[in-house]
Amino acid sequence: MKELTTIIAAAVAFLVTAVLGYAVIPYLRKLKFGQTILEEGPNWHKTKQGTPTMGGIMMVIGFILSLCVAFAYAGITQNSFYKELLENRSLVTFLTGISLAIFMGAIGFADDYIKVVKKRNLGLTAKQKTFLQLLVSAMYLLTLWLSGMNETYIPFVGNVPITYGFGLLFWPIALMFIYGFTNAVNLTDGIDGLASSVTLVVACAFMLMTGLLGNISTNVLSAALAGACIGFICWNSHPAKVFMGDTGSMFLGGMVVALAFGSGRPVLLILIGIVYLLEALSDIIQVAYYKKTKKRIFKMAPLHHHFEMCGWSEEKIVFVFSAVTFLGSLIALIPIILTTISK
Repeated sequence: MKELTTIIAAAVAFLVTAVLGYAVIPYLRKLKFGQTILEEGPNWHKTKQGTPTMGGIMMVIGFILSLCVAFAYAGITQNSFYKELLENRSLVTFLTGISLAIFMGAIGFADDYIKVVKKRNLGLTAKQKTFLQLLVSAMYLLTLWLSGMNETYIPFVGNVPITYGFGLLFWPIALMFIYGFTNAVNLTDGIDGLASSVTLVVACAFMLMTGLLGNISTNVLSAALAGACIGFICWNSHPAKVFMGDTGSMFLGGMVVALAFGSGRPVLLILIGIVYLLEALSDIIQVAYYKKTKKRIFKMAPLHHHFEMCGWSEEKIVFVFSAVTFLGSLIALIPIILTTISK
């Protein structure tokens, strides 16, 4: 029964997101919510000027409706998903994970709205965005603390207490972890289909992991995210008919982090989300090195633009980055797979 709930969540998220494109994209085009291409981007991106943005709202709606359907089905059948959510800790983790993603998406929506409607190309200021993201992240972690989260899993070490001693360092590290990865996913959204494709692989990795661990609620969330990503790729693959904007990339970032914490193994996001990490590091290294030497290490940052400047097509970058994500996910999951097989 739990597998059927997962399938329902993925299928509904895919169908709703994909079908919404027929209505949302023309509406965004009618409102003239077109993307403004920044001057520092690759010159050939100028051809994308005016492509509708803020399409991430399609994923958000598809994701939420899929969970509503899955929850309704679970309530009717009284299945394992429903019974797991009756546990206070599981319900809190489930709901706060969704809330984290929605609030991050709302920050992205505000940023997009200012860029597109108010015609301020940079959107929210860096200070405004940072404050809001850290506030949402802190509220999420506070909720986990209050729900009784008292340990985290470290590979080759096991469960480590996080409510006393050195374990308390987990919370400030987790705060920066959420903030960093959310923005790293945002940076990954730079070419057609990249963020949605990479996040699809990440969602599938967490779906497999939580399935093996018997974590049904997070398994359903992973499936819903995967379905929404596939539905969006139908419209966002090269040449993109719509961009997700910060509305979508910030939502994806929040959801990826929520899956990591919901799985009980957030540290594994370092491997599963290796592409996000490399994108963020390339940007940080480029800026720091340029400030110090007035020279650049990469032809352009973040990393996907470097490969564009090297002559790679957008399709090739999406394929390679998705493959790297798959390999990172496989490395992260091997111990869990082996443990499951040995039982």
